[in-house]
Amino acid sequence: MTPTLVLASGSRTRALMLEKAGLRPILDKPLVDEEEVKLAGKAEGVGADAVAEALAELKAQRVTRRHSGALVVGADQMLECEGVWFDKPSDRAAARAQLLALRGKTHQLVSCAVIVRDGERLWHKVDRARLTMRNFSESFLDGYLDAVGDEVLHSVGAYQLEGLGAQLFQRVEGDFFTILGLPLLPLLGFLRVHGVGTE
Repeated sequence: MTPTLVLASGSRTRALMLEKAGLRPILDKPLVDEEEVKLAGKAEGVGADAVAEALAELKAQRVTRRHSGALVVGADQMLECEGVWFDKPSDRAAARAQLLALRGKTHQLVSCAVIVRDGERLWHKVDRARLTMRNFSESFLDGYLDAVGDEVLHSVGAYQLEGLGAQLFQRVEGDFFTILGLPLLPLLGFLRVHGVGTE
């Protein structure tokens, strides 16, 4: 019998990635205070990798209680640039400030996925990508923000590499799916072994 797959996330991008890969997860968004976890991580001096992993597992653990026997996927992504962690911007002004802070620099995206079943952690994967923004002009930035509108508020970097956001970059090193927020290929490999997806 094929186990039920649950995505413990409210991310449209992650859900779409799984759906395009032929999976039909149940979507169940957990209630998690991400800011509290990040503040605790900073206070303890842990890295972005550890915080992404902690958040991904916390999300999966919150949701697994509601889905007995299901494989629950929790995921998180952190953006770090020169020791500073960035979050999804709250509005256009925050997105503009964030993109100006990243302009001309290399930052790292850390994506983590954790799978939990009935409270037991079965698997996890952390992956990283390095992205270098070009030194774009402020007029270009304003035109970009006008063109993409509120879409910039849905990603941790205030850009979407799969769209117009590609124009912001000079160099990208790493897996495309990891950049979108999920180490998809290793995740699919685990799921196939456990009877979810095609052999």
